[in-house]
Amino acid sequence: MKTVIFDLDGTLADTSADLIAAANHVFEMQGITPPLDATADALTAFRGGRAMLRLGWSRIDGWEDEARVDAGYQPLLEFYGNNIVQHTQLYPGVGACLATLAAEDWALGVCTNKPEGLARQLLDELELTNSFGALFGADTLSVRKPHPLHFTETLAALGGSLDQTLLIGDTETDAKTARAAGVPLVLVAFGPEGEGIARLNPNALLHSYADLPKIAAGLIKTQGKRA
Repeated sequence: MKTVIFDLDGTLADTSADLIAAANHVFEMQGITPPLDATADALTAFRGGRAMLRLGWSRIDGWEDEARVDAGYQPLLEFYGNNIVQHTQLYPGVGACLATLAAEDWALGVCTNKPEGLARQLLDELELTNSFGALFGADTLSVRKPHPLHFTETLAALGGSLDQTLLIGDTETDAKTARAAGVPLVLVAFGPEGEGIARLNPNALLHSYADLPKIAAGLIKTQGKRA
């Protein structure tokens, strides 16, 4: 079965502003001027809640305290869950692309390091839940990306096989995951790094979701020849 597995934040939707707002809320609770910027720190936002808190603390007093990061993580998640789509938007063409892939008999899944409950909530809010046959979040298993099991278990839930599968993502974590699992990698070129994401040497760069069905078909055909 031909299968496409997507990352979520920074790949299907630009969630950076809502993520940054949640991290800044943690600092505001302590009377601290918010240290993070929704635009300049978007890349860090896509690396997760703890990465944002570490960056914030390093800017405030020059060092990262894991105890403070841990203490702020749950309040961050709670605020984020209550404000999950204040600014979040799907990237252009996502809905039409998913519909095209489904019509061409691709199985579709999401493998994200976002907690599963929040990932499901976000997909519900964006009216995408029914587009995917499987969703694995950061806490679905005992491991997360870039561990290949996180990816392969998502694939297994879809009934797919590695030689007919590719990963669509936006970060180094996704690159490491694809290589650990042995599948082609497509990285979006419309995230915070833009064309600079080519430094991770993906099999293809995605400039528009309108291009993905053709790219996916080509990569799977190439993968099949190598098998």
